[in-house]
Amino acid sequence: MASSGGGDLPRGEQAPAAERTTCVVAGGGPAGLMLGLLLARAGVAVTVLEKHGDFLRDFRGDTVHASTIRLLDELGLGDQFRRLPQSRLDSVAIPGRGPDLVQVADFGRLRPPYNYVAMIPQWDFLNFLAAAAAREPSFSLRMNTEATGLLFDNGRVAGVSWRRRDAGPGRAATGELRADLTVACDGRHSLLRSAAGLRSREYPVPFDVWWFRLPRRPDEPGPVAGIVPAFRDREALVTLYRKDFFQIAYLADKGSDTRLRSEGVERFRQRVAALRPDFADRVEAIGSMDAVHVLDVRLDRLRRWYRDGLLCIGDAAHAMSPAGGVGINLAIQDAVAAAARLAGPLLAGRVSGRDLAKVQRRREPPTRLVQGFQRFFQGLVFGSRSGFGSGRVPRAVAAAARILPVLRWLPARMIAFGPLPEHAPRFARR
Repeated sequence: MASSGGGDLPRGEQAPAAERTTCVVAGGGPAGLMLGLLLARAGVAVTVLEKHGDFLRDFRGDTVHASTIRLLDELGLGDQFRRLPQSRLDSVAIPGRGPDLVQVADFGRLRPPYNYVAMIPQWDFLNFLAAAAAREPSFSLRMNTEATGLLFDNGRVAGVSWRRRDAGPGRAATGELRADLTVACDGRHSLLRSAAGLRSREYPVPFDVWWFRLPRRPDEPGPVAGIVPAFRDREALVTLYRKDFFQIAYLADKGSDTRLRSEGVERFRQRVAALRPDFADRVEAIGSMDAVHVLDVRLDRLRRWYRDGLLCIGDAAHAMSPAGGVGINLAIQDAVAAAARLAGPLLAGRVSGRDLAKVQRRREPPTRLVQGFQRFFQGLVFGSRSGFGSGRVPRAVAAAARILPVLRWLPARMIAFGPLPEHAPRFARR
């Protein structure tokens, strides 16, 4: 047996005896909490480890897609979800050749009541899922607890080592949690998938994203949950409208972070004002470059999502580009498929590599399709690998999108549901 990670204990403090659960999930994001909720409803003892003390972090994806809203209805949680403060995204548009925007996805063409994407702060959504899961007696959520490595028994993953970030007097700073199955939901920079030696295929992405906020006055026009893009030379600005602020994504050539920060905040403000002159009166709200958070955009996919005792899902299995905002949707669909196929073997106490392979076989084809769509969209809007294109829809595509409704329905369906939407397993329905 070997373990990795965990850190050192204070002198004189003994490591606690290894604990045990049936399934340990590393990462309390949308995929991890949804998987925990579903498995707990099947009666599986499941423990989710979340390294932060709360879910309050800026600039995480805050879309809840139509397929997830339908899933919540099937779980008996839809009414509670709709009572949370949220807004509706009804369409997606990008610049055409003239001054007007071209609508490329019209969610209103989908069948109601699942004809929109809900915009809700991700921390509210995660708190909602955590509260629903906490009502299940076999569910446990440990905040401030980070999975730091894998435990192995004769080559099989047998659980995780962990470290508490808020360990105080009388509390263990590190420990081990053994499990029949470990699920990595720890994101695009997954520590567990690296520890397992799983290899990924990388795809080129021509841009990175820098997130920040600007204030919005109550009398300013524009729908809440609207999305407005702007392009200029080798830069782009995507503005997401919120009730009292604008959440803004600045896009530029990949690897530009060091250069942008060395230029200083005043030059960055000038870039923003050049892309959106109507924001020139408020760019001073960007106090320093510390208020601008970079996202290293990646697009990759594991060749194999599992090894004996370990499964990767969500961004840990396939990092997604922000194009289309579909990463959260795909991760939640992974969680549903995993719960449906693994609850039985977990309850029986025998999860095999064959069981884990079934999850990959189910979810890899839609992942490939969505990533192909993202690569096409990146090429259309942002140009080649070496830089941005014009950022505008080709004239023929714009004309076809205006004339043929199906060309607005298909992207809407892809964004709202994905190519293979999952339904709640029977054991989880209420």
